[in-house]
Amino acid sequence: MELQVNGVSRSIKTLEDTSLLQALREELDLTGSKYGCGEGQCGACTVLLNGVAVRSCRIPVKSAENKQVITIEGLEQNGKLHPVQEAFLKVDVFQCGYCAPGMIMSAVGLLQQNANPTEEQIIGAMNGNICRCGTYPRIVRAIQEAAKA
Repeated sequence: MELQVNGVSRSIKTLEDTSLLQALREELDLTGSKYGCGEGQCGACTVLLNGVAVRSCRIPVKSAENKQVITIEGLEQNGKLHPVQEAFLKVDVFQCGYCAPGMIMSAVGLLQQNANPTEEQIIGAMNGNICRCGTYPRIVRAIQEAAKA
């Protein structure tokens, strides 16, 4: 099976019903997307699929064939972090960092759909991304900061 991941065509040998998350982590060694709940409820595994934030633990890898998959590893370009990554660092969002890849990918997906979201729209879009450290106010500020960039 061929996947387009972070702008590169990649061949994988796995069962079609294997989760996209498992294929990314185990077949392609892209471990930025995290396994959290395995039910699509925590957001730790979020990637972009054709520009839309999705929970990769719930997507069969076959469903990603012929689509563009972007993981947290694919955001950096030519040694420069994505504006959302920069904003998360500037606002000092991270504590443990486990949720960070999923949070960042959800934020990137939001800003691709809505370049200037309101606070309520940010909260709505990030609903379902769980941060055990409770840095939600800083996450909202970081997304607002990235929207300005």
